[in-house]
Amino acid sequence: MFERKISETDVLEVLTNGKIIEDYPTDQPYPSCLRLGFMKNRPLHVVTAEATDELTTVIITVYEPDLSRWEPGFEKRK
Repeated sequence: MFERKISETDVLEVLTNGKIIEDYPTDQPYPSCLRLGFMKNRPLHVVTAEATDELTTVIITVYEPDLSRWEPGFEKRK
C-alpha cells in the first residue's frame, strides 16, 4: 500500500462503501472477494478474505486496476 500510495483511509473507504465485483467462495483458507471503490476518481481494488470463525477481514492486496486488463469502469476483466 505504501509503495502504491494507497492509505489505510482509502482502503477502509472501499471496504465500507465499495462494491463486490468478484466473489471467490472456494478460496482457502477463507472465502474471499474483490471490491471496487473510487477515491477522488482513482479506482481501487481491494481483495479481502473473511475469516468467519474469527470475525476478521484479512486484506490480501490493494491496487489501482489497469485499463489494459480491465474494461472501463474496472468491474469486468478483459
